[in-house]
Amino acid sequence: MLDRRTLLATAGAALAAPALARLAAPVSFVDFPFPFGVAAGDPDDRGFVIWTRLAPKPQEPDRGLGNRPALVRYEVSESPSFSTLVAEGEVVARPELGHSVHVTLETLRPDRVYHYRFVAGGERSVAGRARTLPAPGAEVAEVRLGVAGCQDYQSGLYTAFRHLAAEDCHAIFHYGDYMYEYGPRAAVFSFGLGQMVPTVRRHDGPETFSLDDYRRRYSQIRLDLDLQEAHRSAAWLASYDDHEVVNNWAGDVPPEEDLPADLFLLRRAAAMQAWYEFMPVRADAFPRNALSGPWRQYRFGRLLDARLLNTRAFRTNQPCGDRFGSLCPEIRDPKAEMLGRAQEDWLVRGFGEARWNALLQQVMMMNLERGREPEPRGVNVDSWAGYLAPRDRLLGRLERVRNLVVLTGDEHQHWAGEVRRSGARPDSPAQAVEFVTTSISSGSDGPGTRPEHAEVLRRNPGLAYVRDERGYAVMTVTPKAWTCDFRVVDTVRAPGGRLSTHARFRVPDGEARLERA
Repeated sequence: MLDRRTLLATAGAALAAPALARLAAPVSFVDFPFPFGVAAGDPDDRGFVIWTRLAPKPQEPDRGLGNRPALVRYEVSESPSFSTLVAEGEVVARPELGHSVHVTLETLRPDRVYHYRFVAGGERSVAGRARTLPAPGAEVAEVRLGVAGCQDYQSGLYTAFRHLAAEDCHAIFHYGDYMYEYGPRAAVFSFGLGQMVPTVRRHDGPETFSLDDYRRRYSQIRLDLDLQEAHRSAAWLASYDDHEVVNNWAGDVPPEEDLPADLFLLRRAAAMQAWYEFMPVRADAFPRNALSGPWRQYRFGRLLDARLLNTRAFRTNQPCGDRFGSLCPEIRDPKAEMLGRAQEDWLVRGFGEARWNALLQQVMMMNLERGREPEPRGVNVDSWAGYLAPRDRLLGRLERVRNLVVLTGDEHQHWAGEVRRSGARPDSPAQAVEFVTTSISSGSDGPGTRPEHAEVLRRNPGLAYVRDERGYAVMTVTPKAWTCDFRVVDTVRAPGGRLSTHARFRVPDGEARLERA
């Protein structure tokens, strides 16, 4: 993997003063050039990435720019009025990256809120805000993390993002499924209701395969104003899961048996480039070898060490033919991988030194019995429960890590429960607590309680809570406790969904135990 500083230095050399001067002629746009707003991400104690994308004609292949490079100015201030700038400069929005702009700020002060904006062709973007992380050894009284993901554009509105933007989070962890690859649909199946429901809005292009397809899909999604508000409210810790490429993809394995591997890798490369272009991520997430994005560490002083994992790109293929609710012998395959050894080794090095330690990842770690008729016993084989050998190995390597909390998405429901190694007694001490955050819109409006919930809770003693509604979660971390608020909106099928907190859980310092607050 290319070293971040090397890549930045290379990019800087390519955009040195002579190159910028050639692009400095006045630029005019046929329409407002910042329709996607702004975003920030990947914070550390010295800065974060700020992002925008020029697109006066957002749905045209050349974005109305004629595939010409364009000069963009950025401004950063501690004041929302931008009365004094603490950082400023010019960068080139290049057609090779869809005229997206990624600026890595590295001279800011720890634990400060900053405001940022862009200027091009005499037009100014909206302003965003983001906070740097505390210094590594700092004593921190509180951290607030938003958690969100699974935002199927066709299934519902992004109302929950508007509410999340008002939460005053230090950062927002997006666990993935930012977009869905499907073509336009008149209806989608609701697992909560057990029936087809009409889509709320339609994708404007067919299923995504090419780079142009993926760019068009992201462009449609990023025009949503509720999503833009969430982006400009805080720095994002951005991940991807499966639908950014295709449902349930795993490593280099094509999701369809008759699909040549080279064709799948071509599609994945297009998807990864589009994801990079639209996400506020650092230079080491630049797509290479048909993949984008490394794993990450976010250190909030001595209070919280949050490790962002990639559970999709380095795993082996799903067992049991990827049939949900299966229980085949392959779920215990000793050769199976979920993270890959390099990522796993990175994770365990130095992990556990903070008061709280969190895994930010995509698929459920709890080993829950999830069988459906006609197979009454089984697991979700696309989750860690389908990869028991690497799951138990990792939990063994993390055995001494205290105050371990797992944050997850993917399930389109809120879940809360305890994590133990497979085969452990239900009354044995838990090793971690897991909070699974529901979807922003995927699944459309849910019934709250499904008919199978009572049976799932009965079969899994370590599971404390499950709820089928749309929304997000807010994690409040203090030295004394980790608190999870599960927020829900009453509808995503019409504007104006009302927000409520359906459940609150507390994990006391020093105990992997859920308390209903």
